[in-house]
Amino acid sequence: MIVAEVMEMVNQIETGSRIRIIDAIRGFCLLGILIANMIIFQYGIYGRETMKFFNPSKLDVVTHQWLLILVEGSFMPIFMFLFGYSLFKLRESLVSKGIKPGKPLVRRFLMLMALGLLHSILLWEGDILLTYGITGFCLLLFVKRKPKTLVIWGFILSVFIAGISYGLKDDTPKEKESMKRYVEQSITVYGEGTYLEVMDFRMNEDPLDLPEAVIIMLVFLMPLVLLPMFLFGIAAANKQWFHNPKRERHRYIWATALFLPIGILLKSLAVLQPEGAWSGLLTTAGAELLALGYIFGLALVLSFLSKRSMIIAAFEAVGRMSMTNYLMQSVICTTLFYGYGLGWFGEIGMLNGFLLAILLYAIQAIVSSYLLRVFKNGPLERLLRMWTYWSFSGKSKASRKITETPDVNTAV
Repeated sequence: MIVAEVMEMVNQIETGSRIRIIDAIRGFCLLGILIANMIIFQYGIYGRETMKFFNPSKLDVVTHQWLLILVEGSFMPIFMFLFGYSLFKLRESLVSKGIKPGKPLVRRFLMLMALGLLHSILLWEGDILLTYGITGFCLLLFVKRKPKTLVIWGFILSVFIAGISYGLKDDTPKEKESMKRYVEQSITVYGEGTYLEVMDFRMNEDPLDLPEAVIIMLVFLMPLVLLPMFLFGIAAANKQWFHNPKRERHRYIWATALFLPIGILLKSLAVLQPEGAWSGLLTTAGAELLALGYIFGLALVLSFLSKRSMIIAAFEAVGRMSMTNYLMQSVICTTLFYGYGLGWFGEIGMLNGFLLAILLYAIQAIVSSYLLRVFKNGPLERLLRMWTYWSFSGKSKASRKITETPDVNTAV
């Protein structure tokens, strides 16, 4: 009996109260996000949807289609799931130390919003931190709810969001002409412009010509659209999924077998029939289902690996420094592709962009592994902890009374 209990403890892929498999999934997710964002870095947020202006080769078109199916739109939901999971774990940790979670969580969300705003203004318009910070305030209404309630709300919102994606209208000729002018201008500005010219273009040019009030409203409505995966993450943390991967393999197997093929099928149909009325609905539903398939599929794979596996260690290191690595990806890639750097915008092709993403991620995995041997956290993770706990040490007052307090999975 004692031997069995010891073996069960060994089977848990954890470090202190950190669940290593969650860090590893977060690290894997960051690879997918980099691959998806590489398309935006290369072609722009609107240019990626109008590839014809970049004279793509047949290889570019085929690679883009595969990335649309397997990558684009299906890794950001994983981050949302993990954000919800981490929020529950952080709140649970604060409560267990006798700390009221309200103020630390509010400070955390405000800092995410501030970093996201700076990121979107100074570096790149594809920011997610601002949205996550805003969403955090919405999640405070749900974080104490029962898992069943969370799953029901998540399912209802998922069906509603997929439903409103059905039959989205095509662009009018005037809108298409406006988009053409914008993309053609972006090729020149992003590829040849100075830093100030790129920032001015990013902040002031809008092919959709939306009023500022509408843009602000959309920013604050966006969390409601993204809410389902956050809620599923909170529910999973509440049920303590991923605490013991070997014991939970049966759940990973059936979830992977269900979500992965259905997600791929729906997204494939959307890519093969992009002009169809069902395209938006299939893309939205398929992206979320495929994200769930990736989460459980990776958990299944990791459950068979040794605790000393280099694969787990590499993904875990990137995951533990996810915010630092995410922002560094923007710094590196904008420098590579924009005119004030190497000016590769629209130049290297879709496949080379994919290979570049793999290379950059490998470098980040090596650097992250080294830094975590020297420091406990990444630089921005440490700053976020200091602000959250209002403490120079990055620990809560209750934690400072203890010689060594295990960390929790609170990375973004």
